[in-house]
Amino acid sequence: MDIEKDYIKLIFGLKLKQVRTQRNLSLFGLAKLTNLSKSYLNEIEKGKKYPKTDKILLLCEHLDVPYDQMVSLKLDNNLAPIGEILKSGILKEIPLELFGIQEADLIDIIANAPAKVNAFISTIIEIAQHYNLSRESFFLAALRSYQEASSNYFEDLENQVINFSKSFQINLDSKISIEELEAILKEEYEYKIKEIAFSEQEALGDLRSIYVPKSKTLLLSTELDNPQKAFILAKEIAYNYLKISDRLLTFSWIKFENFDQVLHNFYASYFAGALLLPRKLVVDKINSFLNNENPKPEEFVALIESFEVSPESFYQRLTNLLPKDFNLKNLFFLRLSHPIGSDVYQIKKELHITNQQEPHANETNEHYCRRWVSVKTIDEAIKQNKPHFFDAQISSYVHSGNEYLVFSSATKDPFVENNIRSISVGILITPAMKKKFKFIEGKPLVKRIVGVTCETCDVKNCLERAAPPIALENKKRHENTDAVVQQFISQYS
Repeated sequence: MDIEKDYIKLIFGLKLKQVRTQRNLSLFGLAKLTNLSKSYLNEIEKGKKYPKTDKILLLCEHLDVPYDQMVSLKLDNNLAPIGEILKSGILKEIPLELFGIQEADLIDIIANAPAKVNAFISTIIEIAQHYNLSRESFFLAALRSYQEASSNYFEDLENQVINFSKSFQINLDSKISIEELEAILKEEYEYKIKEIAFSEQEALGDLRSIYVPKSKTLLLSTELDNPQKAFILAKEIAYNYLKISDRLLTFSWIKFENFDQVLHNFYASYFAGALLLPRKLVVDKINSFLNNENPKPEEFVALIESFEVSPESFYQRLTNLLPKDFNLKNLFFLRLSHPIGSDVYQIKKELHITNQQEPHANETNEHYCRRWVSVKTIDEAIKQNKPHFFDAQISSYVHSGNEYLVFSSATKDPFVENNIRSISVGILITPAMKKKFKFIEGKPLVKRIVGVTCETCDVKNCLERAAPPIALENKKRHENTDAVVQQFISQYS
């Protein structure tokens, strides 16, 4: 598709609609004036057609607009931000089809309410600049919305893994070995696999693999542990089996060229997770764990370690299967990062199914609640010098009263030196949920009153508080001021 030609058609359509509405003319009225069909004019305004010169002259004559002004790509100030969006081609990159939206419908919305859309776009641009929102961040936000809208379960990819296992005679009732993954890549897809010391090159220090398409060579870091290696190999198999060519060449990613690469990276990662953590096997093991009325923390760690995966991969897989196979539709996934020796805890990744759950990222430098088990596992992993520290708690949110059963694992961050990260999954506690998690009423499980950030939390005498509740106090002060103002308004009305 020629973006430049599309842009010219869209701009002309916007300008025509703007002039027509300024003249208080309906499409029917303009059609009657010009003897052009209403459907033809409608397609022009939607950016689907560009009229020939004689038709433009006819429109200019009846709308009393100079020809040069009409064909100019310059937009009025109130439409300028819309023009920038259209010219950038971003609408071609937003995965509108994933959400059942047609580009033509979006253009129609823009054309029908240009002032409101202009204000909205200007706001988005300002927010993006204020928070340094990158193109990659925008793409990842779109992907996250797609995952959440689908409850993070994709039947077609699950079936592709089953078809793959049948084709390659893989037993999904047991874990697949690294040797088998390597053999498939080498023998079926003609890969060359080499291990090199990335750490010797400072610029490559955070990478774990590089794929060289021309020679089908997969370069692996010598510092990979087995779970990382298994995931990378499984992901390479996914790219080949799913016939994905527009893909990322490094793990972890450096940049995305377009949204397709973001989506394809997700598809390959999902496939890899489903291959290393087969659905039936994981569901059976979770059921076995849940049947224990008094499970110990080490049993959950053993459950994770029974697969050749990292804790993050296991928790990610839970977000696929808990909504689908256990009908637990309200849950969250968090990856929290902490540089050792600092007081900083940052949410680097989050997912919310089915609604926006309580703990969520903010970009205002507020301090996340130190009572979260996500923070506790990080602190304990450092204090006890453990490669994997696991804990669970019931988190009761002070403002909403909602309670979550939260599992959390803290490990050394494989991509950032001197960094610890925790991976957590929280499940909203409901009567139906309690029937599945019989141990939830057990005494060993700690319940803690928590907030989202210290600045917005009014828990009294909190020993873990990292900052005063400034935002909450400001909110209460404004509410009190408003209440007094309302009294005066009522008194003098």
